Amino acid sequence: MKLIAGNSNRPLAEAISAYLNVSLTRASIRRFSDMEVFVEVEENIRGEDVFVIQSTSYPANDNLMELLVMLDALKRASARRVTAVIPYYGYARQDRKTGPRTPISAKLVADLITTAGANRVLTIDLHAGQIQGFFNIPVDNLFGAPVLVRDIKEKHGEQNGAGELMVVSPDVGGVIRARAIASRIGADLAIIDKRRERAGVSEVMNIIGDVKDRICILVDDIVDSAGTMCNAGVALMDAGAKSVEAYVTHGVLSGGAVGRIAASAFSEVVITDSIQATEAVRVSDRVRPLTIAPLFGEAIKRISDEASVSTLFD
Repeated sequence: MKLIAGNSNRPLAEAISAYLNVSLTRASIRRFSDMEVFVEVEENIRGEDVFVIQSTSYPANDNLMELLVMLDALKRASARRVTAVIPYYGYARQDRKTGPRTPISAKLVADLITTAGANRVLTIDLHAGQIQGFFNIPVDNLFGAPVLVRDIKEKHGEQNGAGELMVVSPDVGGVIRARAIASRIGADLAIIDKRRERAGVSEVMNIIGDVKDRICILVDDIVDSAGTMCNAGVALMDAGAKSVEAYVTHGVLSGGAVGRIAASAFSEVVITDSIQATEAVRVSDRVRPLTIAPLFGEAIKRISDEASVSTLFD
């Protein structure tokens, strides 16, 4: 097995490397003066099972291009199999035509990754499950729920037994994800019904479920600008919630998102390290990261050993 890391999330790659006790393969990933990406693998990888760890997070285009060039370099170096390990799959929100003359960018990125030389893909909590079908190669879509549930149980053991917890889905589309977590911790489920007037702007219309005097845990896959999430927090508190917090797999947190969270009704927002934390996230007392390195490390080990990965979903 060989592990190679791009520049998008080096700390996560190093943590996965430590979990597996496999050193990261030496590689030079740099830019020419005109910012073209150049990759040179500095070890022999002929006939090896290679895993490329690279999130396509901000700057999305640069990190995506790095991934594609790395895949091409590995393919031409005669690696036996190349797995693209993409903790955060960028462009996933563009998974269908939302209007006339608009792209399906998630499909385009899938085609690029396949053409560049990936033999399989490993990721976590895709924004839309059907993106797996955009690939003509195997895709393992891990679930972040086990990591999130473990932290919720450690934090809310007594309240969970008293029935104080209420898992909240931020929209109808996230009900399956929220219900899975609610069933694991034995909590009730509420749903926020919102109307989106235009992209990036949402208005909370109604809360389905009684959240009065409950500790509400909002569960989502991506938090970007945090505007929608903060509106949901206000609506929950206005409906009588005892407190609100959030558990999110991918903390994009662009623009002034961390500042919005600091001024919001949320006592805490928990994210994973699928995206490398910015300085604003590191110093925030409202945003707390959880590591998914052991989950990815175990999945990589099982893929390399040709063992079952599905048991990690439990």
